[in-house]
Amino acid sequence: MPSNVSPAVGGGAGTRAGTATSTDVPAEAVAPLMRGISVLRRLTDADGVASLSGLERATGLARSTVDRITATLARMGYVRLDGRDAVLAPRLMELGNAYLAALRLPRLLDSHADALADELDESVSLAVGDLDGVRFIHQATRRRAMSLSFRIGDLLPAERTAPGPLFATEWDERDWSRWRTRRAGDPEDRRFPAVPARSRPLDDGSGDDGSGDDAGRSTGDGDGDGDFERRTAEARETGWALDDQLIEQGLVALSVPVRDPRSGRIACVVSVVSHTSRHTAGDLRDSVLPRLRTAVAAMEEELRAELNGGLNAELNEGLNAELDESSRGSRPAGPAPRTGLALWTGASKQELGREFIESLARGLTVFTAFGEGRPELTLTQVAQATGLARATARRALITLEHLGYVATHDRVFRLTPRVLGLGFPPLSRLSLAQIADPHLTTLSQRLQDSASLAVLAGDDVQYTARAATRGIMSINVTVGTRLPAYATSLGRVILADRPDHPLPALPRLTPRTLTDQDQLKAVLERVRQDGYALVDGELEEGLRSIAAPVRDRDGRVVAAVNVAMHSSRRTPERCVTEVLPELRRATQDIETDLHVAGRFSRVPYV
Repeated sequence: MPSNVSPAVGGGAGTRAGTATSTDVPAEAVAPLMRGISVLRRLTDADGVASLSGLERATGLARSTVDRITATLARMGYVRLDGRDAVLAPRLMELGNAYLAALRLPRLLDSHADALADELDESVSLAVGDLDGVRFIHQATRRRAMSLSFRIGDLLPAERTAPGPLFATEWDERDWSRWRTRRAGDPEDRRFPAVPARSRPLDDGSGDDGSGDDAGRSTGDGDGDGDFERRTAEARETGWALDDQLIEQGLVALSVPVRDPRSGRIACVVSVVSHTSRHTAGDLRDSVLPRLRTAVAAMEEELRAELNGGLNAELNEGLNAELDESSRGSRPAGPAPRTGLALWTGASKQELGREFIESLARGLTVFTAFGEGRPELTLTQVAQATGLARATARRALITLEHLGYVATHDRVFRLTPRVLGLGFPPLSRLSLAQIADPHLTTLSQRLQDSASLAVLAGDDVQYTARAATRGIMSINVTVGTRLPAYATSLGRVILADRPDHPLPALPRLTPRTLTDQDQLKAVLERVRQDGYALVDGELEEGLRSIAAPVRDRDGRVVAAVNVAMHSSRRTPERCVTEVLPELRRATQDIETDLHVAGRFSRVPYV
């Protein structure tokens, strides 16, 4: 299995996979897997949430089939059933994470893109080619009133982007023919929900040639067939390309390709994106192109170093350990482990009966066989990594290749960028509060007490998510509320992980408030050792709360979850014996989702 950078996506398998039509479905294709992926695609197009009846209409499937598919996906942790709605869950991102990890470009190049964005104070994107489209794999955006809203995994038509002409320089006649067919069948770009529809029908390319002149244009105008072909020819000659308001009025972008040192083909494209209030297209080219080329050179040097060095033994050991760890045990509502899959699906089938579709669960697990150090796998390796029977893995791979999610050559398989279209765009923008919300609701319902998530904000904790109970006597705290960290269970859990954080003056809020700094430091040390904090009447008389930490992928406490109640509800001892186990279960579920969502995307904590 090669240890170097994966082959270029723009003109390789990414432009070959997925050309099959509904009339040539392979005889060995797994129909339930195809139907399940259809539901996931519709949920993605609906921005992550759709009613079950809406999925029935959108997919053309029977309602009973939709119910069985969503029940199976819920069992895997990929969707959440909320009344009559199906909602994409963060754990679904493990499919896209498998592609991004196998690609390895985000791990190698993200820091370079982030540094360039900081230096230029402009948004910077990394993109790969997906058939005749462009799909983002990284976004370093600026926080402004007018900022880039594309998400990781979003698919854009090649002709309306700056990276598109660069990828098209590697197209052959078959690629161009597919592009023309798509253009004729979808003149308004309705297949690309991430971009505004065209403002007028396609022209013949006789308008603005997209060369970056300062003249304004309307959304999607001036990008007919001849225009895109001219822009591609210019990109082939110059080595860069511009988007002068082709996607949306006011948006301009400049792109330069990063080439795979092994093949010389385009591995990805770097784009600097701005607004006409800051730069015209021509000005962006003149002012940014030299610095962009320098950044690309550094990225290509990173790829060469990776190619020459390969994966060292330590990384291989870490990957094997990660695979082993992910294979230990299983939770009833969690993702299936890679090994012992037959036992997990068997138990799920026994519990859910006909509502659980084993072939769908097993087929989706094939995606997770791939990853860093595993960019290309044989059939035998896929079967070993997933614990599937070889025949089962083979049928799943045939199905995924037919649908365009897997490409194959010389009996070796690899994932394509299309995998990112399975939920990644809407899920990549989730905040920690949104990730935590359903878990807080479940926790609150189990205990019949309010549950909250908070982060540290200076010397205070700030509430960012909350699930309250209905009762005559309730805890009156709303999202956005800030309370002194030292007197709250939430604050003490976070402060315990930050021993160097300076403690402020500790005013007495109630007769029970701890105000001595040395005593507070001793309490924080116990909290650090115990893994939870219990505060009784120190913030307000009669208010008792217990909190546990939420840790990021690096083990750092980034937030805390608490359960709060009137002191008459439970004694402190009952809080530890009854509430703490449920609290820890909730924080573990939040952490699982956070770690999956934050692997290649930035999860905002506030």
